[in-house]
Amino acid sequence: MYLSIIIPMYNEAAGAAACVRTLAGAMESAELPGNYEILFSDDGSSDGCGDIVRETVRALSLTRGEIRVVRSEQNRGKGHAVRLGMQASAGDICVFTDCDLAYGTDVILRMAERMNSEPGTDVLIGSRVLAEDGYAGYTFLRKTASKLYVRLLTLAAGFRYTDSQCGLKMFRGEAARKIFALCETDGWAFDFEVLLLAGKLGYSVAEHPVTVLNHRESKIHLIRDSLKMAADVRKIRKRMKKK
Repeated sequence: MYLSIIIPMYNEAAGAAACVRTLAGAMESAELPGNYEILFSDDGSSDGCGDIVRETVRALSLTRGEIRVVRSEQNRGKGHAVRLGMQASAGDICVFTDCDLAYGTDVILRMAERMNSEPGTDVLIGSRVLAEDGYAGYTFLRKTASKLYVRLLTLAAGFRYTDSQCGLKMFRGEAARKIFALCETDGWAFDFEVLLLAGKLGYSVAEHPVTVLNHRESKIHLIRDSLKMAADVRKIRKRMKKK
């Protein structure tokens, strides 16, 4: 197994070094077969977080993998950052998660083990709903907004998934690169497009329970970004009808 971990980041100077050290430590000591790569996808950051990643990596002694930075010169959105990382990946299993490692590292390893043992699963998406304490620590407003948005997307797309917007998703490498090569959404609604494309291409999708372990203030502006997501969803659905 060769595992690619994609970390989209925009102005993450405060947490970039900790993310590098935590992920590298987890991957170097993991009992998974094979090696890994960690791709930090810098979405046009202005705070030098890409340089911080490189400096932190130079101080590490890696024996099983490599860590590198890919960069967009313009800030285009999380969807674009994930897409850039996926298209630069080489893994036979690829996963993306956020720079704050909200779900921890153990779950990445458990999901990779599951993918390795379930050859029929092409896409494995995290679900906070399936875990008993999946939303532990969320404020009532944030939990309600998250669940409402997922519910609206479920109705709009006919999804059967319990948590289509979870920020932890894993793919077979071939599936990842085919799906993301077709994606066009740069903003927060990219998950919606990814799952629609996965279904359209005939890939099997399963869910895995995850719990939010690390909390930070959400970068989503509830009203503004909800309206932008709604507009993106309409555009995605129109594009899908033409494919």
